[in-house]
Amino acid sequence: MHPTHKLPRRAALQWLAAGLGAAALPAKLALAASSSDAESPRLVVVMLRGALDGLAAVPALGDPAWAALRGQEAPLPNAQPPRPLDGTMFALHPALDTLHRWWGERQLLVLHAIASPYRERSHFDAQQLLESGGERPFALQTGWLGRALHASGKPAVALSPAMPVALRGSEQASTWTPSRRGADDADTLARIARLYGDDRQLAEAWSKALVQQGMAREAGMAEMGAVGNANGFAALARQAGSFLSAERGSRVAWLEAGGWDTHSQQANRLQRQLASLDEGLAALRESLSAHWARTTVLVMTEFGRTAVLNGSGGTDHGSGGVALLAGGAVAGGRVLSDWPGLAPNQLLDGRDLRPTQDIRRVIGAVLQRQFGLSTTQLQAGVLPGAASAEGLALWRA
Repeated sequence: MHPTHKLPRRAALQWLAAGLGAAALPAKLALAASSSDAESPRLVVVMLRGALDGLAAVPALGDPAWAALRGQEAPLPNAQPPRPLDGTMFALHPALDTLHRWWGERQLLVLHAIASPYRERSHFDAQQLLESGGERPFALQTGWLGRALHASGKPAVALSPAMPVALRGSEQASTWTPSRRGADDADTLARIARLYGDDRQLAEAWSKALVQQGMAREAGMAEMGAVGNANGFAALARQAGSFLSAERGSRVAWLEAGGWDTHSQQANRLQRQLASLDEGLAALRESLSAHWARTTVLVMTEFGRTAVLNGSGGTDHGSGGVALLAGGAVAGGRVLSDWPGLAPNQLLDGRDLRPTQDIRRVIGAVLQRQFGLSTTQLQAGVLPGAASAEGLALWRA
């Protein structure tokens, strides 16, 4: 391309994002992030795809029906017992060391027997409904986070290869993934910089994208592509913390992890999965450093799993599950649950933990805190049909 040739602004911005590839944030995010307030709250949403078994992650040891329900599960060799959550009937899975410490610091809040309005058992439909925030799958095509970003004019980054449904609906949302390619050619980058020199908006976008590229490299993201070399989720979480900590960075990040569909050999698989999640959340906090004090982390999954183990030592698709709120801003050290019980006559359809909380109410509270949305704004367009979030008291005064 000749240096004096002018591209249309939209085409140039798209080409700019492609020019750096996955090694830097897209230009639209770099531009949108320039107005972020360094002291504003941070929000990280972690989506666990595949349906986490909430009764394994947060077992209800104090329920009279617990022993009969899950007592047949064979313990792993040298396995540690669940870690009690003092003053409650619940415990944490032994792999969740970091989260147990956060509980003691009152920076972890457990929401049990929680679910979206969905009561079928399709991963695809359940994830679409949870991310869109509707009352039935595909009733809404955009996502609750995307609509909140659009209403507030704030940016967000999803550390994922494709744009999640939850962030659709806002031009302020972008995706980022680590690059496996070699270093960019310095001469090529200089030529691109000269090409954009006469256009202030494009020049600023290019400059900021290069800064993001360097920040990612300093965080060691090049190592993330090597399978088995590191906990990939922890590396992404650490990078999310870097983006949220940058002076002009986004204040909202989306993370996700798969592998939670534990139909067989659940004990072994969850030991690894939960340990990876725990390590990743620890890396996020370390990367956020002092910003942790104003951070909220929402961990959620599309639905729970059956209360009774199947014949393969696993669990099948269920209903009620667990969500977690963590962070320095969270009023933790509590389990919020209208506990339905685990006796056969208390289970939904005789097989599932009965949901007693709508996760959209919690999502609404998170969005109101992060973006300053009124209840009218929230219920009219961002999260239609959701119950009021008033009275939840999820954050420190």
